[in-house]
Amino acid sequence: MILFLAARPVTAPPVRPTPRRARRRARFRSRLRFLAPYRRIFAVPGARAFTAANLLARLPMGMLSVSAVLMIAGSRGSYALAGAVTATGLAATALAGPWTARLVDRHGQARIAVPATALAVLGSLALLLCVHYGAPDWTLFACYAATATTPNTGGLSRARWAHLFRDDPAARHTANSFEQAADELCFLLGPVLATLLCTALAPEAGTAVAAALLLTGVLLFAAQRRTEPPVAPAPATGRTRSPLRLPGLPPLLATFLATGAVFGSLEVVTIAFADGHGLRSAAGALLALQAAGSCAAGLVHGLRRLAAADDGDSDGAPPRSTRAWGTAGRRFLGCTTAMAALMPLPLLAATAGGPATLAAALLLAGMATAPTMVTGMGLVQSLTPPGQLNEGMTLAVTALLGGIAAGSAGGGWAVDHLGGAGAAYGVPAAAAALAAAVTLLATRRRPACPPAPAG
Repeated sequence: MILFLAARPVTAPPVRPTPRRARRRARFRSRLRFLAPYRRIFAVPGARAFTAANLLARLPMGMLSVSAVLMIAGSRGSYALAGAVTATGLAATALAGPWTARLVDRHGQARIAVPATALAVLGSLALLLCVHYGAPDWTLFACYAATATTPNTGGLSRARWAHLFRDDPAARHTANSFEQAADELCFLLGPVLATLLCTALAPEAGTAVAAALLLTGVLLFAAQRRTEPPVAPAPATGRTRSPLRLPGLPPLLATFLATGAVFGSLEVVTIAFADGHGLRSAAGALLALQAAGSCAAGLVHGLRRLAAADDGDSDGAPPRSTRAWGTAGRRFLGCTTAMAALMPLPLLAATAGGPATLAAALLLAGMATAPTMVTGMGLVQSLTPPGQLNEGMTLAVTALLGGIAAGSAGGGWAVDHLGGAGAAYGVPAAAAALAAAVTLLATRRRPACPPAPAG
């Protein structure tokens, strides 16, 4: 008996947490409780997988144009040529993007996104080879124009969230907020990574790595078939009505155009301001503060609890009443008004202060852009039939790209003709005011949304 007792393993009594440790755990859990909306959307099977793959595919969006400029300017010695090539690619994307998105809606994400991405990657690699081997200048324009088939990866991801949470407007709002924060993060890290690769390794390294990331990310994203939205049935007439003809969407696109002008002019003017103060290397940090403020505001905006009618009917169809559009429209008006109120801060800081004051102003001004984009994209989803979501969101992105191009040109003109970068900050302030004015007019009209498609 003694030997038996001696052979028994000695187990220590369970260690109970001290009251202090228990309080610490309780405080830690309470601090994480506010993240419950994000934990809920990523608890859906397959959500984390397609999100990670899409982030990998989306990162090159902030790398390709910067890499092309550095590669062309470094080998040909002409920023004018580099700017003309990238502008040509931007114009081609504005034309081809909606058509690519329409094919995605008709045939599915995996069947269209993969070959479209492969063609775009071939265009990037052809550009790399033409630059490296000294091909004629016209070949650079042709190669970069071929990259216009790059699918709208952010729109593909938003379409999946819209399908997964078609009966949950609050979850769709949280998902849209996360997607906008992811956009800001990719456009924050992409240019930094592209610059590092092109300057530390080789001028062609940025383009090569961006093309590899894009193709790998899209292949991994397309492989996640269980979260892919189903293809909408073809209409009985055989012709699909363009989202441009949907009531309420053209004013939204005009607002996105003005918002893009805010982004484009802010970037050019900030670079000119830093260059004028002998801080050209700090221009990226100043722009990163604006993107960081926008990213943080987007994540916080996703934690808001919205009314059930804000994003559509409970069945996931677009809202059929003018009251539903009016509720979301008033929320959108509040966001654009906040952007118009905060965007003059960089103008005041640049004219009355220095780089440190401007950095704080850019951080504050950026906090209004992400909520504007989140709410605007939610309205696009509400106004667009489910079978045309990719096309509708791509049209919004196309309007943004057009605004960025116009804002870049306007900001550069203002720097040269208005006495420096300080006064040129009036361009993004004016563009933000224009976005708020267009939204105010659209909200007063309260356009009726089209009925949901049969089936």
